[in-house]
Amino acid sequence: MNLPEFQDLDLSIARARIALSLIAMLSLYIDPSTAGGLFHLNIYALTTLLCHLAYSVGMYFALSRRLADGNLQVLSTSFDLFFATVVAFITEGQTSASYVFFVFAIVATGSRAKSRPIVTVTLLSVALYLLVIVLTRGITSVYDMRAVYLAITGYLIGFFSQQRALFEAEVRELETRAERQSIARSLHDGYVQALAGVNLRLETCRALLNRNRPQDALLEITDLQTGVAREYDSVRIYLRSLAGIDQGSTADLAARFSDPNFEVLAAFSGRSLLGEHILQIMLEGLRNARSHGLANLVRIDVHEADDKVSISIEDDGVGLSDSSSRPWAIASRVAELEGHMSMHSDGRTRLQIELPNSQV
Repeated sequence: MNLPEFQDLDLSIARARIALSLIAMLSLYIDPSTAGGLFHLNIYALTTLLCHLAYSVGMYFALSRRLADGNLQVLSTSFDLFFATVVAFITEGQTSASYVFFVFAIVATGSRAKSRPIVTVTLLSVALYLLVIVLTRGITSVYDMRAVYLAITGYLIGFFSQQRALFEAEVRELETRAERQSIARSLHDGYVQALAGVNLRLETCRALLNRNRPQDALLEITDLQTGVAREYDSVRIYLRSLAGIDQGSTADLAARFSDPNFEVLAAFSGRSLLGEHILQIMLEGLRNARSHGLANLVRIDVHEADDKVSISIEDDGVGLSDSSSRPWAIASRVAELEGHMSMHSDGRTRLQIELPNSQV
């Protein structure tokens, strides 16, 4: 079966096969040790190499038209071995070009990093080479060692191909593990926290209804609906980015991938749960400035005064598209802690939050 990921590789091998035909033809033409001497190519060698060139070109066009399948791969390997054997018959001698053709057949098989086909092709190459030595007159046992060298070459190609396959598998595993950790961190720090904020807002709505304040509950639900819609869009964008789908215009991309500088000045004390909420508010404010505000600089100031913790988040971005909307994930935390939040956007976006330090 010819998998899609091997199609470009097969085309590269086909191009290399064409180059092998031309280079072998040139090398035999200028080889002074051949039967015809320097700048001479006998008719048998020329015919064989021209047939090999025709086969190479035909294989390239077949692969370029995506006609490749498992049978074609077996056929190409068979033809590579056949031509290597024929070249060995007509050029066997001190500088025979057949060795290169046999090695090409082994390398072409080994490019797919499968050990069993490499072993099979190597054994066939050695057997065919020995057959040429046995059947060719005038060839002595001096050339027997070439079969041994061919077997060693096949072993090395198979070994390195197998090691490359193991290394690539390890690299893919490390990349997959890193991607999983990145996705898990994004889900935990972003969308899981958003769901926690939804839960807090719903709890606030229930408390308002228990206090017979339906209008306040309705306002809270309306604000919550806006926030959920915003998070839905954010999740959809994130999923599309994982799938590699085009995200839209260049301006939208710039907004999503802006990376502002930040300054943080913080000095406060309290219980750990309060500290966790404050840190999450600071984190969410920084994310909002990066994702929506197109800011260049974000300043976060947290200080404690009169049993209250004051949080100021300011950036020089464009602010939210709807000036009446509030960062609902932050608002849910402020509401849970019975704090107060105000937002101003007049060329600079300022978020001012006060939390009672005695609540937790």
